[in-house]
Amino acid sequence: MLGVVVLTALGVWQIERRTWKLALIERVEARIHAAPAAIPAPQSWPKITVASDEYRRVTVSGTFLHAAETLVQAVTSDGPGFWVLTPLLTADGTTVLVNRGFVPPDRRDPATRREGDPQGTVSVAGLLRMSEPKGGFLRNNDPAAGRWFSRDVAAIAAVHGLPQTAPFFIDADAVQSPGGYPVGGLTIVRFPNNHLIYALTWFALAFMLAAALRRVISGRGRAGGTDPTRDPRRAAARGLIGAARNLSRTTGPDARAHIGSA
Repeated sequence: MLGVVVLTALGVWQIERRTWKLALIERVEARIHAAPAAIPAPQSWPKITVASDEYRRVTVSGTFLHAAETLVQAVTSDGPGFWVLTPLLTADGTTVLVNRGFVPPDRRDPATRREGDPQGTVSVAGLLRMSEPKGGFLRNNDPAAGRWFSRDVAAIAAVHGLPQTAPFFIDADAVQSPGGYPVGGLTIVRFPNNHLIYALTWFALAFMLAAALRRVISGRGRAGGTDPTRDPRRAAARGLIGAARNLSRTTGPDARAHIGSA
């Protein structure tokens, strides 16, 4: 019976996760399509969180520090290449990293796209994004060698000695750059939502286990005992383990994580 209770609880948990995910998607969609507002002021930076601020549409004005740009490896719909992160120095002396967009490997050298570097005071609109510390999947940033796999704001600011740098960066909107590069507006906002499938799978397993236990109990009552050569409890356990293994192969990493921690 404990197995039935656990499987049912996992199904309920996935329903709750689905409710949370739908609320998240609705909230982010509203932010993405809202009119841009000024970036948060420095005094509010410590209060910025993923839940309350990421993907907000913001705008900021300042001067790009092109000599301090950083290239971060990227894979986009345009193929592999690099994000161009350029510091923007604002009038109040603070700095904001701006992901100006994507460049392919043959445009890695800034000298090949100088016409796309705006000079003087500019206004930038885009999505507020949270820093990505340490690195990418199985790849650590190597600041000394100039190899970046994630947009780690604090580390990039430290390398270039940037003053009063915001703890976030901005994914710039698509803007036609002279020469065509960098290509902005390539941010993909996608939240996988398979929780209903997971929930139905856990509920189905709970139902099957309950049905198996009922058959075992009914068989015992009719036989007046158990056959020592066939242990129905072990058979039911083997069936549950096999079903759980199938679930881990078909319902994704969430299911594998819960099976492993059970």
